[in-house]
Amino acid sequence: MAKVKVHVFLKPGVLDVQGKAVEGALKGLGWSGVSDARVGKLIEFDYACDNVEAEVKRMCETLLANTVIEGYRIDVG
Repeated sequence: MAKVKVHVFLKPGVLDVQGKAVEGALKGLGWSGVSDARVGKLIEFDYACDNVEAEVKRMCETLLANTVIEGYRIDVG
């Protein structure tokens, strides 16, 4: 059984409306040094198979990430 973490994030150049909102809120609360905030998502699960990395990549390409606008990173532990 492998512990899997998939980090999904918008590709560079894709407008991150949530990131801009977070950045604006942080600046409004006094953290003026914040810039280029980006918001992503983390998906964690346990998975048992012989080729975890390849199977999780297929999951990302099929469902977990919109590869037109999102990139992803897989961590298997």
